[in-house]
Amino acid sequence: MTHASLRIIHDEHAALSAMLQSLRMMVQRGPGDGPEQFFDVLRAMLFYIDEFPERLHHTKETELLFPPVRARAPHLKETLDKLDRDHARGEAAVRELQHLLLAWELLGDSRREAFEQAVRRYLDFYLEHMKLEETVILPEAEKVLSAQDWLALDEAFASNCDPLTGKYPRDPVYDRLFTRIVMRAPAPIGVGAG
Repeated sequence: MTHASLRIIHDEHAALSAMLQSLRMMVQRGPGDGPEQFFDVLRAMLFYIDEFPERLHHTKETELLFPPVRARAPHLKETLDKLDRDHARGEAAVRELQHLLLAWELLGDSRREAFEQAVRRYLDFYLEHMKLEETVILPEAEKVLSAQDWLALDEAFASNCDPLTGKYPRDPVYDRLFTRIVMRAPAPIGVGAG
């Protein structure tokens, strides 16, 4: 991978994939004897997903990466349209998860199954989404984008700085969020037992 933007996209996908796997493990384990910590870390994870991938990463893919690929690889129109639709509904999907989690926390186990089902659907959707980008769109982008396209993409993605990739210092504004996730979530994201 010679382009910085591709490395950043791959790093962000890896960080998000690890977050999603940790989320899956947390939900599978359930609240156990520590419901307060359990709900706290799940809220922090969902907030991270809403803050970084949904608002930063997806926006740049949709607005900066996909248009030149679409222009130079018209055979990918349907795939790019699907990915754009995924991006458009991603923020609403994570907000729904936040609502369902709050319902489970405040209203009890009668709301647990709805949250767990929604999490499973979301994780499957998101992992498939990233796989499609990684196996179809990014390889095609490497073939068809110009040096000028890559300069613009490299510059735009360089400002993402997702600290969960392990490649950037944490932004002090988000320090408490990342400390909470890393100290309380299970591996591969955190060091806690969940």
